[in-house]
Amino acid sequence: QVQLVESGGGLVQAGGSLRLSCAASGRTFSSYSMGWFRQAPGKERDFVASITWRGITYYGDSVKGRFTISRDNAKNTVYLQMNSLKPEDTAVYYCAAKNSGESSYRYWGQGTQVTVSS
Repeated sequence: QVQLVESGGGLVQAGGSLRLSCAASGRTFSSYSMGWFRQAPGKERDFVASITWRGITYYGDSVKGRFTISRDNAKNTVYLQMNSLKPEDTAVYYCAAKNSGESSYRYWGQGTQVTVSS
């Protein structure tokens, strides 16, 4: 069982930056693939970024070049650095984890709100 707790959300002006953190419980964090997703009001949850246990990263098209995902296995934490934020980035951001080789994310955090004002 893995518990995920996100933090770092808030209100920021367009063009600003935020860094989200996701702290994970458990002793096998380094073996998990980690992802960030987001859901805006009235919309489906979208993929934002992911990082494998080997550190390979993937990004959604809308955030490429602006967001960076990273992980610190010593701290059991994954980060999402968000730069050049736009109002359309406003959403609840969720952290997720899955075992290597699994197709679906098994564990989810409670989410953190990010609001970008124009």
